Amino acid sequence: MSSRLFWVSQRLALVFCLCVLVQFSYGQRFAAIGDYGYAGRAEKEVADLVKSWDPEFIITLGDNNYELGDSATIDQNIGQYYHAYIHKYKGRYGPSASTNRFFPSLGNHDYYTSNGEPYRDYFTLPGNGRYYDFVRGDVHLFAINSDPAEPDGIDANSAQASWLKKKLAASSARWKIVYFHHAPYSSSGHHGSIAVMQWPFGEWGASAVLAGHDHHYERLLVDGLPYFVNGVGGRSVNAIRKQPLPQSQAIYDTNYGAMLLNATPDSLVFQFFNRRQELKDTYVLRPAPLTTPTLFPVSPNPFQDATQIEFSLPSAAEVQVKILNTLGQEVTTLHRGVVKAGRRRLTWQRNALPAGVYYVQLVGSNFSLITRAIAY
Repeated sequence: MSSRLFWVSQRLALVFCLCVLVQFSYGQRFAAIGDYGYAGRAEKEVADLVKSWDPEFIITLGDNNYELGDSATIDQNIGQYYHAYIHKYKGRYGPSASTNRFFPSLGNHDYYTSNGEPYRDYFTLPGNGRYYDFVRGDVHLFAINSDPAEPDGIDANSAQASWLKKKLAASSARWKIVYFHHAPYSSSGHHGSIAVMQWPFGEWGASAVLAGHDHHYERLLVDGLPYFVNGVGGRSVNAIRKQPLPQSQAIYDTNYGAMLLNATPDSLVFQFFNRRQELKDTYVLRPAPLTTPTLFPVSPNPFQDATQIEFSLPSAAEVQVKILNTLGQEVTTLHRGVVKAGRRRLTWQRNALPAGVYYVQLVGSNFSLITRAIAY
């Protein structure tokens, strides 16, 4: 290959990577299913619902393979419906995903055969595969193993909990979602609240907690942190037969369904749909207001044609958003005028500006903030 062709191919590869980064930077659309792994009409219809959303990825809230977590049933219970999302899929129902888009968590039914070995053999997951984390754009997700068989423990003082606490503290993501099987809070009379999993998730930095185990949908607000129970992905639906917990905000216990989550820098929207595509609950989570003017790093960076500039103001103010060259000279002004309190996002179109290093400056009456950007 000539040197010219080599550099052209490298440039195209970089453009492709940046396009992928752009996709994951501007919003994430993903699904959550729980207690789903029981082949049949109910699971198929929930899977069809999920696939109609064309989610970027799917997380599961445990009990992926009923009844016993056996290798003889795992492909028909999971791969039959979700193989297109599973990386390194080796089952009989279709091709594998080129990258992993399926991120399960362990449930008690997954442990009944060989201490969960069929599950570990079936999936290719980050970390130790029992508990792990991954980032998609504005969202950092943490899969926890809530089963008592977890060798690193499941109480708030365990090695696993220590791992989560450190990971949450180190994360710079806008949204931090923790998910696992055994619900810390549930109004169901079947399993109910699992006290050992009532970790101080909010204190550690979590934005929301999702779980399954009980076969209904429920949204609760506990000490300001939203908790969700979503266990109606395909196995069965159990009606609530006792007084809901005081923290319960919404309950649905009459049909199967799944959750659709949409994340942007400004909001994280949780929606629950039943398998008839009827919306039954919506919850919108917004970031806590910042107390000082903040200019966030541009994204993508480096960029070719355009990038996004985001900033936050604690109160309405007259501001300017400028682009400066390395000599400190203003080359363009993206905004001049009053901006309301909260977050604001602007698009910077590079246009005829040459490749190189630039600086984005946010200027107000009593502050000036700068971040670096590279155009190539």
